[in-house]
Amino acid sequence: MMTLTLRSASKISPASFHQIKHKKNQWALPVCPSSSCSSSRSVHLVVECGVRFRPCIDIHEGKVKQIVGSTLQDSGKGTLITNFESDKSPAEYATLYKKDELAGGHVIMLGADAASKCAAIEALHAHPGGMQVGGGINVDNAQSYIEEGASHVIVTSYVFDGGHMDLERLKRLVQLIGKNRLVLDLSCRKKNSSYFIVTDRWQKFSSVILDKTSLAFLATFADEFLVHGVDVEGKRLGIDETLVTLLGRYSPIPVTYAGGVNSMADMERIKKAGKGNVDVTVGSALDIFGGDLSYREVVSWHNEQKSVRR
Repeated sequence: MMTLTLRSASKISPASFHQIKHKKNQWALPVCPSSSCSSSRSVHLVVECGVRFRPCIDIHEGKVKQIVGSTLQDSGKGTLITNFESDKSPAEYATLYKKDELAGGHVIMLGADAASKCAAIEALHAHPGGMQVGGGINVDNAQSYIEEGASHVIVTSYVFDGGHMDLERLKRLVQLIGKNRLVLDLSCRKKNSSYFIVTDRWQKFSSVILDKTSLAFLATFADEFLVHGVDVEGKRLGIDETLVTLLGRYSPIPVTYAGGVNSMADMERIKKAGKGNVDVTVGSALDIFGGDLSYREVVSWHNEQKSVRR
């Protein structure tokens, strides 16, 4: 019964999609009450995922790494802080996530080098339809990543170009791949008590403030949001609870928060502050990335959030 979640949506025929009611992390799908489907009577199962753990694979120079994102710079100047570098390939991590039935995670290319692109594609092949991909996505390459197996493409800098939102670019992207294939990365930093969307490896502040109005507007173009709390990301010092509260209160579509998670208590804080509406990504803190937080414990927590009601 738990297979009637969006994790299996790619297996549902296109003609059936009009039957699915989608609201944040809840879907309703009419199913036949018997395997023979001989009766015209149908039963509605409502599948609630609650808060979900969204796995991640960050790729830098072709390898899986955990890097303090705010230290990445195109110029190569400054000190790059790397928390972890794995001897396992991105495809191995994707295979693990597929085995554990984790979907909706993201593969992020932290660079435009050929090795990172190849590694990302290998990860998509290992978990087809189960991972989103981001990093240098634009109107010229978005469709190719979908064809390689990405469920969605994740976009920031292409849309928030030069510090401003380029609405024409956003519209072209939606026209090309469809709203249901687009995740907008609205990662932000706090300035003067407001959260501003940041671009170009989180080095540049845009003019767009993340609030109720901007979330409502951007939701008309995207299927999901991904939001890194850049001020705490990669530092394992705790979450940005104020940001999580904002997302849980105002995001009208599914949203995933990343940044600062260091314990199971932090997972519960996100669940509470986000009112059950904000999914969570964990990076450096996980033991599979060199941290102390048990990946298995996080997966168990994820599974506990799910319930099926008739």
